[in-house]
Amino acid sequence: MTDTSVRRFQRDNEETDETESETTDELVCPECSGNLATDTAQGETVCEDCGLVVDEDEIDRGPEWRAFDAAEKDEKSRVGAPTTNMMHDKGLSTNIGWQDKDAYGNSLSSRQRQKMQRLRTWNERFRTRDSKERNLKQALGEIDRMASALGLPDNVRETASVIYRRALDENLLPGRSIEGVATSALYAAARQAGTPRSLDEISQVSRVEKDEIARTYRYVVRELNLEIAPADPESYVPRFASDLDLSDEAERRARELLQSAKAAGIHSGKSPVGLAAAAVYAASLLCNEKVTQSEVSEVASISEVTIRNRYHELLEAEDGIAA
Repeated sequence: MTDTSVRRFQRDNEETDETESETTDELVCPECSGNLATDTAQGETVCEDCGLVVDEDEIDRGPEWRAFDAAEKDEKSRVGAPTTNMMHDKGLSTNIGWQDKDAYGNSLSSRQRQKMQRLRTWNERFRTRDSKERNLKQALGEIDRMASALGLPDNVRETASVIYRRALDENLLPGRSIEGVATSALYAAARQAGTPRSLDEISQVSRVEKDEIARTYRYVVRELNLEIAPADPESYVPRFASDLDLSDEAERRARELLQSAKAAGIHSGKSPVGLAAAAVYAASLLCNEKVTQSEVSEVASISEVTIRNRYHELLEAEDGIAA
């Protein structure tokens, strides 16, 4: 080792020793060499032994919120928009707004507008670079559109998006339309969440026919091993009662009629929508609230003949249990 290398080595060691001594001095009290502690409530650094305030008016660089578990911490953390399965890229990519305005709200010049339009075009191309992403974008857009038309909550849309992603990963789409699989995923998600919609209601907002929806739904459920319980007629009652402006008493009476039907076993093999519609109609009559069969039929998307048939069965089941 040369003399120059030796001198450089010694100088580096001296600088390291000075840095370590400064760090050590910062961690001990200058008066009594006691341990220092940070008081976050007061914004001070104090000695634990003699109480000397070494530093005050410190800046708290932590969050202004408190969290008591990991889930709450993740929920309150603000490090960008949360990821979501309802977008094909899970919300991780950038999105250029459609307003031709700058950060101050001023309109852009014609040259700047042309530039922003080109940027939007290229941004859209980069966001959907392959066929799978384009497929997802179209399908998730359909799910969001149908869910909005049916008044389904966000958790149903999220579940439907996950089901569609699984179907895409399992290669279930060849030979089937994107709209058909998307509609089936939404129908399955609504039933899983306990907010079911009938096939007639789903087909009214979908771009495919009812038979294709039912066929694709059975295929997706079988291939993905989805655990979906049969629809409960009682889950339709609150929506029907709300649409018909019925009282809470009538809604409660409709539930009692359905519970009597379950106890008698007449619900087996019957359409849950038809049973719910008939129960709502019967309850409205029992509670002296004027509702016609045609009004119930329009709300439930079920024929008046079905309502009349189920209506008599429900009343007979309740009379049989009462007797």
